[in-house]
Amino acid sequence: MDSVNSISEAAPLRLRDLNAVLATGVREDGRKLDEYRNIDIKTNLYEKANGSAMVRIGNTVAVAGIKIARGAPFPDTPNDGVLTVSLELLPHASPDFEPGPPDEGAIEMSRVVDRGLRESKSIKYDELCIIPGKSVWIIYVDVYALDHDGNLQDAAGLAALAAVLTAKLPEVKVEGDTVTELETKRPIPIVETPVPVTVAKVGDHLLVDPSAAEEEVSSVRVTMTTIESGVVASIQKSGSDSITMEEALKIYDLAFARAKEIRGKLTAALGVSPA
Repeated sequence: MDSVNSISEAAPLRLRDLNAVLATGVREDGRKLDEYRNIDIKTNLYEKANGSAMVRIGNTVAVAGIKIARGAPFPDTPNDGVLTVSLELLPHASPDFEPGPPDEGAIEMSRVVDRGLRESKSIKYDELCIIPGKSVWIIYVDVYALDHDGNLQDAAGLAALAAVLTAKLPEVKVEGDTVTELETKRPIPIVETPVPVTVAKVGDHLLVDPSAAEEEVSSVRVTMTTIESGVVASIQKSGSDSITMEEALKIYDLAFARAKEIRGKLTAALGVSPA
């Protein structure tokens, strides 16, 4: 993600100084290496959206809106609904973001969010089917980065998840090939909460929820999305460096531990949990 991970010419000096700080076990902003910044979650922001949420992690802010519409299923999954995710890095969010069509960074990040939701199998796509092979619910998830101060992946993923959890589907009446939407609504059928946790490697240190300054000198970043049942739904690695098996296992442990804490915040903010 070049637009998110630009490396300055001063990076080697910056890395040396940061390593000296991290060796004390405390980061520049006072956090422990495995500690998140404060997470704030707000929902139901936009009246016209089927669901919406804003997530703030420190000074990083992402919003997500849901639009639900009827459409045709994919030919290979004729009885399943459809989820599609798009993400835009708004130019005012960072000097590194430029106006115009989504760049490589935005496309890759949208795939991270999409895979986290899709590969977890948390959404019951078969319950989004209206008429088998003909009509299903399509869930459009639009995510926007409003302010970038590191770890946009988690902010975007959590905003998308919170928006899905608050979205409502219209109940329908089906008569032959005629579909009538009713006034009553129901939640999107989701059984678990796939939570992304990002860990960056800076020198020999693994940092949960990296800030922009930490991302700038990181050699590897791993976003691991997990669900309550103990399954890793998706893993995305960026950066040219490698990680050892010991580091991979530590990231695994960190992802599950921090995700459990974040689910508590989600439940408190939304007042709901998966069906």
